[in-house]
Amino acid sequence: DVVSNPEFLREGTAIEDTLHPDRIVVGSDSKKATEMMEKIYSPIKAPLVITSIKSAELIKHASNAFLATKISFINSVGRICELSGADVEEVAKGMGYDKRISKHFLNAGIGYGGFCFPKDSQAFIKIAENLGYDYKLLKATNEINEEQKKVFVDKVKKALGHIKGKNIAVLGLSFKPDTDDMRFAPSVYIIGKLQEKGAKIKAYDPVAMDKAKNILSNVSFCKDPYEASKGADALLILTEWNEFKEMDLKKIKSLLKNPLIIDGRNIYDLSTMEKEGFRYISIGRKEVFPK
Repeated sequence: DVVSNPEFLREGTAIEDTLHPDRIVVGSDSKKATEMMEKIYSPIKAPLVITSIKSAELIKHASNAFLATKISFINSVGRICELSGADVEEVAKGMGYDKRISKHFLNAGIGYGGFCFPKDSQAFIKIAENLGYDYKLLKATNEINEEQKKVFVDKVKKALGHIKGKNIAVLGLSFKPDTDDMRFAPSVYIIGKLQEKGAKIKAYDPVAMDKAKNILSNVSFCKDPYEASKGADALLILTEWNEFKEMDLKKIKSLLKNPLIIDGRNIYDLSTMEKEGFRYISIGRKEVFPK
């Protein structure tokens, strides 16, 4: 007997997701196998979705493809917010109250990375292609995601005037917090492009630096955010680690050559950054200048 039992585990919360899942999907054409899976999962209190094998396989791909699309959607809305003067976080908040939409995965930023979303999106596009369907929506999702990293590099270039010879501090290397996973991490593309333009990079990540050292070259890895910030022309935030949200901003400002933070994850409140005297550039929100 064959069973398709896709997992929906997030990196950094795999145990929690195993014990308290949103649902358990079991695809099987065998009554015996289905009953065995029901018994295995009986200690876990979650909806058990019994489907055919083919449906179970597509549930996995469709779920990740939808979440990837939701991220690219809010990032495209963020681009419109910047052009119109709106605030993407206010827009997302207003959208999120709608139960049909929900607030989850409506955080504008520099795009998704990791292994699941890029892999499953490409796989779903290929599955559709093999079946004779051109999945234009998901192709556009991936294109928007790639563009978002380029948009961020352009923000850095515009803020600094030119990049050649600039010292740039990068906080956050992993594709998301609570993991050391560097696969498809936006930081790899962004750092590479900045280096191509002549920037000198100092970087810090709470857990991903060992893996990053095998991927990134000519980067000075630092012991903490403050060492990375010392003498930098700009500070970039590429991963939303809680450690960065709790930094001593006054100390950061005193260490930076210029009080410039370009935040790819929107971790700071605009009024706070204005009060602290930073020039603060984020995603889908107005640019803040020091008072």
